[in-house]
Amino acid sequence: MKPVLGYGLLGVAALAVSGWLVFGRAAPAPAAAPVAATSLSVEAVQPHREEWPQILVASGALAPWQEAVISAETGSLRIASLKADIGDRVKKGQVLATLADDSVQAEENKQKAAVAQAAAQLQEARSNARRAAVVGQSGALSEQQLEEYRVKVQTAEANLASANADLRTTRIKLAQTRIVAVDDGLISGRKALLGDVVAAGSELFRMIRDGRIEWQAELDARQLSRVRVGQSAQLELPDGAQVEGRVRLVSPVLDSKTSRALVYVSLPAGSMARPGMYASGRIELAPSMALTVPDTAVVLRDGRSYVFVLGQDLHVSQQGVEVGRRRGAAVEIVGGLAEQARIVRSGGAFLSDGASVTLVRAEADAR
Repeated sequence: MKPVLGYGLLGVAALAVSGWLVFGRAAPAPAAAPVAATSLSVEAVQPHREEWPQILVASGALAPWQEAVISAETGSLRIASLKADIGDRVKKGQVLATLADDSVQAEENKQKAAVAQAAAQLQEARSNARRAAVVGQSGALSEQQLEEYRVKVQTAEANLASANADLRTTRIKLAQTRIVAVDDGLISGRKALLGDVVAAGSELFRMIRDGRIEWQAELDARQLSRVRVGQSAQLELPDGAQVEGRVRLVSPVLDSKTSRALVYVSLPAGSMARPGMYASGRIELAPSMALTVPDTAVVLRDGRSYVFVLGQDLHVSQQGVEVGRRRGAAVEIVGGLAEQARIVRSGGAFLSDGASVTLVRAEADAR
Protein backbone atom coordinates (compact mmCIF):
# COMPACT_ATOMS: atom_id res chain seq x y z
CA MET A 1 0.00 0.00 0.00
CA LYS A 2 2.78 2.54 0.75
CA PRO A 3 4.42 2.23 -2.70
CA VAL A 4 1.09 2.89 -4.42
CA LEU A 5 0.51 6.06 -2.38
CA GLY A 6 3.98 7.39 -3.20
CA TYR A 7 3.48 6.93 -6.92
CA GLY A 8 0.15 8.79 -6.71
CA LEU A 9 1.61 11.76 -5.00
CA LEU A 10 4.40 11.99 -7.52
CA GLY A 11 1.91 12.00 -10.37
CA VAL A 12 -0.16 14.74 -8.90
CA ALA A 13 2.92 16.91 -8.43
CA ALA A 14 4.03 16.28 -11.99
CA LEU A 15 0.65 17.29 -13.34
CA ALA A 16 0.70 20.50 -11.30
CA VAL A 17 4.13 21.51 -12.56
CA SER A 18 3.27 20.81 -16.18
CA GLY A 19 0.05 22.78 -15.85
CA TRP A 20 1.93 25.82 -14.48
CA LEU A 21 4.39 25.66 -17.34
CA VAL A 22 1.69 25.41 -19.97
CA PHE A 23 -0.78 27.97 -18.69
CA GLY A 24 1.82 30.44 -17.33
CA ARG A 25 3.56 30.83 -20.70
CA ALA A 26 0.41 30.89 -22.74
CA ALA A 27 -1.18 33.88 -20.91
CA PRO A 28 1.38 36.74 -20.52
CA ALA A 29 0.37 40.07 -18.87
CA PRO A 30 -1.09 42.67 -21.34
CA ALA A 31 1.45 45.40 -22.46
CA ALA A 32 0.81 49.12 -21.59
CA ALA A 33 -0.56 51.30 -24.43
CA PRO A 34 2.13 53.69 -25.96
CA VAL A 35 1.87 57.44 -24.96
CA ALA A 36 1.33 59.74 -27.92
CA ALA A 37 4.33 62.15 -28.39
CA THR A 38 3.52 65.89 -28.23
CA SER A 39 5.28 68.72 -30.14
CA LEU A 40 5.47 72.52 -29.66
CA SER A 41 3.39 74.67 -32.02
CA VAL A 42 5.62 77.33 -33.63
CA GLU A 43 5.60 79.98 -36.33
CA ALA A 44 8.32 80.04 -38.97
CA VAL A 45 9.90 83.17 -40.43
CA GLN A 46 12.68 83.92 -42.88
CA PRO A 47 15.43 86.48 -42.33
CA HIS A 48 14.72 89.83 -43.94
CA ARG A 49 17.34 92.06 -45.55
CA GLU A 50 16.82 95.80 -45.11
CA GLU A 51 18.77 99.04 -44.83
CA TRP A 52 19.76 99.95 -41.30
CA PRO A 53 21.82 102.88 -39.97
CA GLN A 54 25.15 101.87 -38.51
CA ILE A 55 25.56 102.71 -34.85
CA LEU A 56 28.77 103.96 -33.26
CA VAL A 57 28.83 103.81 -29.46
CA ALA A 58 30.91 106.46 -27.68
CA SER A 59 31.15 108.39 -24.44
CA GLY A 60 32.34 111.84 -23.47
CA ALA A 61 31.78 114.96 -21.41
CA LEU A 62 29.12 117.64 -21.80
CA ALA A 63 30.41 121.19 -22.15
CA PRO A 64 29.16 124.62 -23.29
CA TRP A 65 29.09 125.23 -27.04
CA GLN A 66 30.89 128.52 -26.43
CA GLU A 67 31.58 130.29 -23.17
CA ALA A 68 31.89 134.07 -22.82
CA VAL A 69 33.81 135.84 -20.05
CA ILE A 70 32.36 139.20 -19.03
CA SER A 71 35.00 141.41 -17.42
CA ALA A 72 35.34 144.96 -16.19
CA GLU A 73 36.74 147.24 -18.91
CA THR A 74 37.59 150.00 -16.49
CA GLY A 75 39.23 149.72 -13.11
CA SER A 76 39.48 151.21 -9.61
CA LEU A 77 35.70 151.48 -9.33
CA ARG A 78 33.38 149.90 -6.78
CA ILE A 79 30.58 147.49 -7.75
CA ALA A 80 27.42 149.44 -6.93
CA SER A 81 24.74 146.89 -7.88
CA LEU A 82 24.30 143.33 -9.13
CA LYS A 83 21.39 142.57 -11.44
CA ALA A 84 22.11 138.96 -12.52
CA ASP A 85 23.02 135.69 -10.86
CA ILE A 86 24.00 132.15 -11.80
CA GLY A 87 21.29 130.41 -13.80
CA ASP A 88 19.73 133.59 -15.20
CA ARG A 89 18.99 133.74 -18.92
CA VAL A 90 19.98 137.13 -20.27
CA LYS A 91 19.74 139.04 -23.55
CA LYS A 92 22.50 140.82 -25.40
CA GLY A 93 23.04 144.29 -23.90
CA GLN A 94 21.18 143.50 -20.68
CA VAL A 95 22.74 145.16 -17.61
CA LEU A 96 24.32 142.60 -15.27
CA ALA A 97 26.00 144.96 -12.82
CA THR A 98 26.88 148.63 -12.37
CA LEU A 99 29.99 150.35 -11.05
CA ALA A 100 29.99 153.51 -8.98
CA ASP A 101 30.27 156.34 -11.54
CA ASP A 102 30.44 159.49 -9.40
CA SER A 103 34.10 160.12 -10.14
CA VAL A 104 33.62 159.40 -13.84
CA GLN A 105 30.70 161.81 -14.08
CA ALA A 106 32.82 164.50 -12.40
CA GLU A 107 35.55 163.85 -14.94
CA GLU A 108 33.00 164.13 -17.74
CA ASN A 109 31.87 167.53 -16.47
CA LYS A 110 35.50 168.63 -16.35
CA GLN A 111 36.04 167.55 -19.94
CA LYS A 112 32.90 169.37 -21.05
CA ALA A 113 34.32 172.55 -19.58
CA ALA A 114 37.64 171.94 -21.33
CA VAL A 115 35.80 171.55 -24.63
CA ALA A 116 33.92 174.80 -24.06
CA GLN A 117 37.17 176.61 -23.23
CA ALA A 118 38.91 175.24 -26.32
CA ALA A 119 35.94 176.26 -28.48
CA ALA A 120 36.11 179.82 -27.09
CA GLN A 121 39.84 180.02 -27.72
CA LEU A 122 39.30 178.88 -31.29
CA GLN A 123 36.62 181.50 -31.82
CA GLU A 124 38.96 184.20 -30.47
CA ALA A 125 41.84 183.03 -32.66
CA ARG A 126 39.65 183.08 -35.76
CA SER A 127 38.41 186.60 -34.97
CA ASN A 128 41.95 187.84 -34.48
CA ALA A 129 43.02 186.22 -37.72
CA ARG A 130 40.19 187.91 -39.66
CA ARG A 131 41.03 191.34 -38.27
CA ALA A 132 44.74 190.82 -38.99
CA ALA A 133 43.94 189.89 -42.54
CA VAL A 134 42.02 193.18 -43.02
CA VAL A 135 44.80 195.23 -41.47
CA GLY A 136 47.41 193.35 -43.42
CA GLN A 137 45.87 194.54 -46.70
CA SER A 138 46.94 198.07 -45.79
CA GLY A 139 50.49 196.94 -45.16
CA ALA A 140 50.40 197.65 -41.40
CA LEU A 141 51.28 194.02 -40.55
CA SER A 142 54.07 191.99 -41.96
CA GLU A 143 53.60 188.59 -43.53
CA GLN A 144 55.28 186.99 -40.53
CA GLN A 145 52.73 188.54 -38.17
CA LEU A 146 49.86 187.35 -40.36
CA GLU A 147 51.31 183.83 -40.34
CA GLU A 148 51.41 183.88 -36.54
CA TYR A 149 47.66 184.61 -36.43
CA ARG A 150 46.97 181.73 -38.82
CA VAL A 151 49.08 179.36 -36.68
CA LYS A 152 47.15 180.40 -33.57
CA VAL A 153 43.90 179.41 -35.33
CA GLN A 154 45.32 176.00 -36.21
CA THR A 155 46.55 175.54 -32.64
CA ALA A 156 43.14 176.42 -31.24
CA GLU A 157 41.47 173.94 -33.62
CA ALA A 158 43.87 171.20 -32.47
CA ASN A 159 43.19 172.01 -28.81
CA LEU A 160 39.44 171.75 -29.41
CA ALA A 161 39.83 168.40 -31.16
CA SER A 162 41.95 167.12 -28.27
CA ALA A 163 39.38 168.28 -25.71
CA ASN A 164 36.57 166.55 -27.64
CA ALA A 165 38.64 163.34 -27.77
CA ASP A 166 39.17 163.47 -24.01
CA LEU A 167 35.44 163.97 -23.54
CA ARG A 168 34.64 160.94 -25.72
CA THR A 169 37.14 158.86 -23.70
CA THR A 170 35.46 159.88 -20.48
CA ARG A 171 32.03 159.06 -21.87
CA ILE A 172 33.27 155.62 -22.96
CA LYS A 173 34.58 155.06 -19.45
CA LEU A 174 31.21 156.18 -18.09
CA ALA A 175 29.41 153.67 -20.33
CA GLN A 176 31.78 150.96 -19.10
CA THR A 177 30.45 151.39 -15.59
CA ARG A 178 27.43 149.42 -16.85
CA ILE A 179 28.46 145.75 -17.17
CA VAL A 180 26.28 144.28 -19.91
CA ALA A 181 25.81 140.84 -21.51
CA VAL A 182 27.85 140.42 -24.69
CA ASP A 183 25.31 138.00 -26.18
CA ASP A 184 22.16 136.05 -25.40
CA GLY A 185 22.93 133.23 -23.02
CA LEU A 186 22.88 131.60 -19.62
CA ILE A 187 24.91 132.91 -16.69
CA SER A 188 27.08 129.98 -15.58
CA GLY A 189 29.42 131.74 -13.14
CA ARG A 190 29.66 134.91 -11.07
CA LYS A 191 32.71 136.33 -9.33
CA ALA A 192 31.35 139.84 -8.86
CA LEU A 193 30.72 140.83 -5.23
CA LEU A 194 28.76 143.86 -4.17
CA GLY A 195 31.09 146.60 -2.94
CA ASP A 196 34.23 145.04 -4.40
CA VAL A 197 36.63 147.44 -6.12
CA VAL A 198 37.43 145.84 -9.45
CA ALA A 199 40.49 146.11 -11.64
CA ALA A 200 40.36 146.50 -15.39
CA GLY A 201 40.11 143.06 -17.00
CA SER A 202 38.95 141.21 -13.87
CA GLU A 203 36.30 138.53 -14.55
CA LEU A 204 32.85 139.33 -13.20
CA PHE A 205 30.54 136.85 -14.96
CA ARG A 206 30.84 133.75 -17.14
CA MET A 207 28.13 132.98 -19.67
CA ILE A 208 27.14 130.05 -21.91
CA ARG A 209 26.33 131.60 -25.28
CA ASP A 210 22.73 130.93 -26.31
CA GLY A 211 22.56 128.43 -23.44
CA ARG A 212 23.71 125.75 -25.88
CA ILE A 213 25.29 122.56 -24.55
CA GLU A 214 27.16 120.00 -26.64
CA TRP A 215 28.40 116.46 -26.19
CA GLN A 216 32.13 115.98 -26.80
CA ALA A 217 32.32 112.30 -27.78
CA GLU A 218 35.76 110.68 -27.67
CA LEU A 219 36.62 108.47 -30.66
CA ASP A 220 39.70 106.66 -31.91
CA ALA A 221 41.14 107.07 -35.40
CA ARG A 222 39.19 104.15 -36.89
CA GLN A 223 35.88 105.42 -35.55
CA LEU A 224 36.62 109.04 -36.42
CA SER A 225 36.94 108.28 -40.14
CA ARG A 226 33.30 107.11 -40.26
CA VAL A 227 31.72 110.20 -38.69
CA ARG A 228 30.38 113.08 -40.78
CA VAL A 229 28.91 116.48 -39.92
CA GLY A 230 25.11 116.37 -39.73
CA GLN A 231 24.78 112.76 -38.57
CA SER A 232 22.21 112.09 -35.86
CA ALA A 233 23.13 111.06 -32.33
CA GLN A 234 21.21 109.78 -29.31
CA LEU A 235 22.62 110.60 -25.91
CA GLU A 236 21.75 108.97 -22.58
CA LEU A 237 22.18 111.24 -19.58
CA PRO A 238 23.22 109.95 -16.15
CA ASP A 239 19.59 110.07 -14.93
CA GLY A 240 18.48 107.90 -17.87
CA ALA A 241 16.92 110.71 -19.91
CA GLN A 242 17.37 110.48 -23.68
CA VAL A 243 18.48 113.49 -25.73
CA GLU A 244 18.82 113.67 -29.50
CA GLY A 245 21.53 115.76 -31.12
CA ARG A 246 23.41 116.26 -34.35
CA VAL A 247 27.12 116.22 -35.15
CA ARG A 248 28.30 119.83 -35.44
CA LEU A 249 32.03 119.40 -35.86
CA VAL A 250 34.56 116.60 -36.26
CA SER A 251 37.99 117.36 -34.84
CA PRO A 252 40.67 117.39 -37.58
CA VAL A 253 43.42 116.19 -35.21
CA LEU A 254 43.90 113.49 -32.57
CA ASP A 255 45.41 114.02 -29.15
CA SER A 256 49.06 112.97 -29.22
CA LYS A 257 48.83 111.43 -25.73
CA THR A 258 45.54 109.52 -25.94
CA SER A 259 45.33 109.00 -29.75
CA ARG A 260 41.69 110.03 -29.54
CA ALA A 261 39.76 112.91 -31.04
CA LEU A 262 36.57 114.76 -30.16
CA VAL A 263 33.33 114.83 -32.10
CA TYR A 264 31.14 117.79 -31.11
CA VAL A 265 27.41 116.99 -31.01
CA SER A 266 24.99 119.91 -30.62
CA LEU A 267 22.12 119.30 -28.20
CA PRO A 268 18.76 121.09 -28.23
CA ALA A 269 18.22 124.03 -25.93
CA GLY A 270 16.13 123.31 -22.86
CA SER A 271 17.25 119.70 -22.44
CA MET A 272 18.30 118.23 -19.10
CA ALA A 273 21.94 118.19 -20.24
CA ARG A 274 24.26 120.12 -17.94
CA PRO A 275 27.91 121.07 -18.40
CA GLY A 276 30.23 118.78 -16.48
CA MET A 277 28.12 115.64 -16.97
CA TYR A 278 29.73 112.55 -18.49
CA ALA A 279 27.42 110.54 -20.72
CA SER A 280 27.36 107.75 -23.27
CA GLY A 281 25.54 107.75 -26.56
CA ARG A 282 25.24 106.47 -30.10
CA ILE A 283 26.05 108.17 -33.38
CA GLU A 284 24.11 107.01 -36.44
CA LEU A 285 26.48 106.53 -39.36
CA ALA A 286 25.68 105.99 -43.04
CA PRO A 287 23.09 103.18 -43.45
CA SER A 288 24.03 99.68 -44.63
CA MET A 289 22.15 96.49 -45.52
CA ALA A 290 21.39 94.16 -42.60
CA LEU A 291 20.04 90.59 -42.38
CA THR A 292 17.44 90.83 -39.62
CA VAL A 293 15.25 88.47 -37.63
CA PRO A 294 12.81 89.08 -34.76
CA ASP A 295 14.63 89.36 -31.46
CA THR A 296 12.35 86.63 -30.06
CA ALA A 297 13.93 84.16 -32.49
CA VAL A 298 17.36 84.45 -30.86
CA VAL A 299 17.98 82.31 -27.79
CA LEU A 300 20.91 82.94 -25.44
CA ARG A 301 22.49 79.79 -24.00
CA ASP A 302 25.84 79.45 -22.29
CA GLY A 303 26.80 82.95 -23.35
CA ARG A 304 26.16 82.27 -27.06
CA SER A 305 23.30 83.17 -29.39
CA TYR A 306 21.28 80.49 -31.19
CA VAL A 307 18.33 80.16 -33.54
CA PHE A 308 16.30 77.06 -34.35
CA VAL A 309 16.23 76.24 -38.05
CA LEU A 310 13.12 74.40 -39.26
CA GLY A 311 13.72 71.33 -41.46
CA GLN A 312 11.45 69.79 -44.09
CA ASP A 313 10.55 66.99 -41.66
CA LEU A 314 9.33 69.55 -39.08
CA HIS A 315 12.29 68.89 -36.84
CA VAL A 316 14.42 71.81 -35.67
CA SER A 317 18.16 72.10 -35.43
CA GLN A 318 19.90 74.47 -33.02
CA GLN A 319 22.30 76.72 -34.92
CA GLY A 320 24.76 79.24 -33.46
CA VAL A 321 24.68 82.76 -34.91
CA GLU A 322 26.56 86.00 -34.48
CA VAL A 323 24.36 89.00 -33.72
CA GLY A 324 25.08 92.64 -34.48
CA ARG A 325 22.92 95.73 -34.28
CA ARG A 326 19.54 95.89 -32.57
CA ARG A 327 16.71 98.11 -33.64
CA GLY A 328 13.23 97.99 -32.17
CA ALA A 329 12.02 94.37 -32.05
CA ALA A 330 14.58 93.15 -34.60
CA VAL A 331 18.20 92.05 -34.38
CA GLU A 332 20.87 91.85 -37.07
CA ILE A 333 22.48 88.50 -37.87
CA VAL A 334 26.05 89.00 -39.09
CA GLY A 335 27.05 85.36 -39.36
CA GLY A 336 25.93 81.75 -39.07
CA LEU A 337 22.55 81.91 -40.84
CA ALA A 338 21.56 81.55 -44.50
CA GLU A 339 19.16 84.11 -45.90
CA GLN A 340 16.85 81.34 -47.24
CA ALA A 341 16.59 79.51 -43.90
CA ARG A 342 13.31 79.17 -42.05
CA ILE A 343 13.61 79.69 -38.32
CA VAL A 344 11.31 79.50 -35.31
CA ARG A 345 9.92 82.94 -34.52
CA SER A 346 9.53 82.46 -30.75
CA GLY A 347 9.53 79.81 -28.06
CA GLY A 348 13.06 78.61 -28.74
CA ALA A 349 13.78 78.49 -25.02
CA PHE A 350 11.47 75.46 -24.80
CA LEU A 351 13.08 73.60 -27.71
CA SER A 352 16.07 71.32 -27.95
CA ASP A 353 18.18 70.27 -30.91
CA GLY A 354 16.26 67.78 -33.08
CA ALA A 355 12.88 68.40 -31.43
CA SER A 356 9.72 67.89 -33.46
CA VAL A 357 7.40 70.87 -33.87
CA THR A 358 4.00 71.66 -35.28
CA LEU A 359 3.96 74.48 -37.80
CA VAL A 360 1.16 76.94 -37.11
CA ARG A 361 1.90 79.56 -39.74
CA ALA A 362 4.79 80.33 -42.05
CA GLU A 363 5.66 83.89 -43.00
CA ALA A 364 7.73 85.00 -45.93
CA ASP A 365 10.02 87.24 -43.93
CA ALA A 366 10.81 88.55 -40.50
CA ARG A 367 8.69 91.66 -40.63
